[in-house]
Amino acid sequence: MQLVIVTGLSGSGKTIALRVFEDSGYYCIDNLPATLLPHIQNHVADRDAAKVAVSIDSRSIAIESLPDILQTLKTQGIAVHLLFLDANRETLVKRFSETRRKHPLSTPDQALDESINHERDLLSGLSNLGHHVDTSNLSANALRHHTREWMLQLEQSYQQARAHSLVLSFISFGFKHGIPLDADFVFDVRSLPNPHYDPILRPYNGKEAPIQQFLQNEPMVLEMQQDIQHYIEKWLPSFYHDHRSYVTVGIGCTGGQHRSVYLVEQLGAYFKQQHQVMTRHRELHDAPVTATP
Repeated sequence: MQLVIVTGLSGSGKTIALRVFEDSGYYCIDNLPATLLPHIQNHVADRDAAKVAVSIDSRSIAIESLPDILQTLKTQGIAVHLLFLDANRETLVKRFSETRRKHPLSTPDQALDESINHERDLLSGLSNLGHHVDTSNLSANALRHHTREWMLQLEQSYQQARAHSLVLSFISFGFKHGIPLDADFVFDVRSLPNPHYDPILRPYNGKEAPIQQFLQNEPMVLEMQQDIQHYIEKWLPSFYHDHRSYVTVGIGCTGGQHRSVYLVEQLGAYFKQQHQVMTRHRELHDAPVTATP
């Protein structure tokens, strides 16, 4: 059985992600108590469900025991993957204010800010157990794209029956919009020549030929790309040895339109020769995530 756990902070998009799995034929269970997870195989046995997605939130009983529960499920031969959705405080406050919904952990004596901080503390032990996604700057449509592509990566892994696979995820971003919360490594490429200052190049992004040609002719850009490649190649084996399933590398420039986008595309193309790779461009709104086997 293939089991996906969708969890994370309230307001970060868990419902949107779960619906992607439901639309793709997964048997979905919303807000399952963590203590019932060990019995999930028995529960779905009579439904002939080979693919199951379960949403678990911070109100779940024994949420702190979820890491041990996931390990137990893996020893039972269940392929378990966790999707952790996150967002910064300002974004969560804005989302709850716009929807006028009550935070699940709110009390008469606890303000929204305090409820968000309390929930983050409760879930702090889960964020590194699987694929960590910062949805602060993602639209609902972009989150659907990302979840769908991540799901396809999982299914490719199942089909290839790999004993252990690591997905290398590259994300471009603009520092003026904040650093992605889900990045394991962050590389600052703001020191590279900036096409933004050329009025002819400014409307293009790093996936388009005019920007690519400009940056390919800059020796500093190639040197930066090679340095990042060497760093990742040196340290990636340590993540394998630590049994990590996902490593996210953030490449940031000022606005997240030109240099960082170009380098993410170049790095993705380089590493997909040996690894499973996902690329995402945070500031290119609603741009689909691309995944390669």
